[in-house]
Amino acid sequence: MYSQALDQPDRAAPEAEPDAALARFQARIDAEEKIEANDWMPAAYRRTLIRQISQHAHSEIVGMGPEGNWITRAPSLRRKVALLAKVQDECGHGLYLYAAAETLDVSREALVDQLLEGRAKYSSIFNYPTLTWADIGVIGWLVDGAAIMNQIPLCRCSYGPYARAMIRICKEESFHQRQGFEIVLTLARGTPAQRAMAQDALDRWWWPVLMMFGPPDSESQHSDQSMAWKIKRFSNDALRGKFLDATVPQAQYLGLSIPDPELRFVDGHWRHGPIDWEEFRRVLAGGGPCNAERLEARRRAHAEGAWVREAARAHAAKSAARARAA
Repeated sequence: MYSQALDQPDRAAPEAEPDAALARFQARIDAEEKIEANDWMPAAYRRTLIRQISQHAHSEIVGMGPEGNWITRAPSLRRKVALLAKVQDECGHGLYLYAAAETLDVSREALVDQLLEGRAKYSSIFNYPTLTWADIGVIGWLVDGAAIMNQIPLCRCSYGPYARAMIRICKEESFHQRQGFEIVLTLARGTPAQRAMAQDALDRWWWPVLMMFGPPDSESQHSDQSMAWKIKRFSNDALRGKFLDATVPQAQYLGLSIPDPELRFVDGHWRHGPIDWEEFRRVLAGGGPCNAERLEARRRAHAEGAWVREAARAHAAKSAARARAA
């Protein structure tokens, strides 16, 4: 297990025939075989997986914060219980993903340290504030909806541990999306003030959600290689298009307006107007509305949980000592 930075050496290719090893590896990928933790893999494939899985895990953990803030303020006991269960699910998703990353010879501690030190990225969407109860509904409907669009193909990822983790995650995310849509539907059919609250939340979250799929294909640094290795199955722009086609009719059903004056229906598909990619880059670089707040919350939680980690290590050491004595 590596316990330091992610640029540690990877398992080396067989010295006698590295080109042949690469060819055999790609042949397995092309044949839709799953790559498992003990299989040989190119160093770049391993690095790509660690980067993607760890960023995904960080996003699940950081994403608990914006919604967790509303657990005590949810409008009914039913809503509190449902939101509490959802936040608990997101924590579980992060743990599944850290476990999947650990199969690639990187420690969970190293990954968490990178997040806390600001060296690791997570989804830009979680750097926006949740101002009203309607934001919780829109996060479920749109943010989790976009996550599902991106994650369902990951169930067929070429790396087995990641693909298997995604199966359960996608099932739970689908429930979260329906829960969010139901909240927005209730507001959209409520009082004028509730309807206005829902529309305001949609207006604020729409463009950040479209950015969740990543930069346009022309600017993506990793997409082509990830697709060749079948880590990804669709490009950023293709996934964004699928999301539009699924979501615009839902907004129409709700009677809410998409905040895009250039939204249009062309050749059977919805097309969006220009996205402010400068904002996307600014948020990723740490300049979003809540970047500092989100990282500080994680650092504080990590510090406050130190006693739990110490107790777990002490218990594990005691159990190991008893096993040796027996």
